Amino acid sequence: MKRPRIDKRTLLSLYEKMLLIRLTEERIAEIYPDGEIRTPTHFSIGQEAVSAGVCQMLNRSDACFASHRCHAAYLAKGGGLNKMIAELFGRKSGVCGGRSGSAHLSSPEHNVFAAPILGAMIPAAAGAALAFSLDNKKSVAAAFFGDAAIEEGVFFETLNFAIIKKLPMLFICENNFFSTHTHIKYRQPNIPIYKRIGAMGIASAEVDGMKVEDVYTAAKERVEKIRKGSGPQFLECVTYRYREHVGPLYDFNNPYRTKKEVEKWMALCPVCRFEKELLRSGTLSNGSEKKLRAVIMNKVNGAIESARKSPWPSEGELLDNVY
Repeated sequence: MKRPRIDKRTLLSLYEKMLLIRLTEERIAEIYPDGEIRTPTHFSIGQEAVSAGVCQMLNRSDACFASHRCHAAYLAKGGGLNKMIAELFGRKSGVCGGRSGSAHLSSPEHNVFAAPILGAMIPAAAGAALAFSLDNKKSVAAAFFGDAAIEEGVFFETLNFAIIKKLPMLFICENNFFSTHTHIKYRQPNIPIYKRIGAMGIASAEVDGMKVEDVYTAAKERVEKIRKGSGPQFLECVTYRYREHVGPLYDFNNPYRTKKEVEKWMALCPVCRFEKELLRSGTLSNGSEKKLRAVIMNKVNGAIESARKSPWPSEGELLDNVY
């Protein structure tokens, strides 16, 4: 099926979102071994197209709920870079006051929330969607989760509730094939996720999660339908993480996957492929690409220096807002 035309402004916005996520996480990976960042980090390197493509369609009033691998969704939804980096450094100026670390990046100001418990934010998203419905708002609640989360009972309970109540909710499954180190073929039946979920009566589709244009187009169609009262929608984005499950390293030739497999997916890099497309079409020039990259890197390095200079939370503040 031919993809609808996407305007230049949107294409450049999608690229900027992905590049921000990629450069931020690569820089974090570089400095992580120095020991200044102590929080466990789950990188979205390789999966940037999913959050960028979906969040491009979300408004400020829409709510976004992510899992432990939440850096991409947080940044794509507009979360502050300085506050994110300060949070990873455990500083008072962090988005959660330095208490939460990498896997809980939440900014009510931008309507983005995250928690690391598997599947935990899916019912939270349903709660937001229910509130939108009761208040007759056109807002949408988007829930990001991995393929392993659909093995949780809370996922199916929430899905059932969302379908029955026709909640304005978008379920986004980032299928990267692994639950930590266990491949999906050992955990789930050999039937595509979106087909199994669709059998429950929810509009469901699969998209190439390595192509941001495809993700954006699919998300646009579904978000527009949700705003018109269609009820919930399900989107499976087939993607792949390049780094280890948790941490900044590459885990080539780990027993659960080979270097050859990882390199095959790295050849499909969503950022590099999209950049080449934009350059080839003339949407982006070499000069503007280099300038954008430099601007983002200056922001990232500035955020790191700002975090290093920021104060630690006081002992008396450590338990504030902790439940």
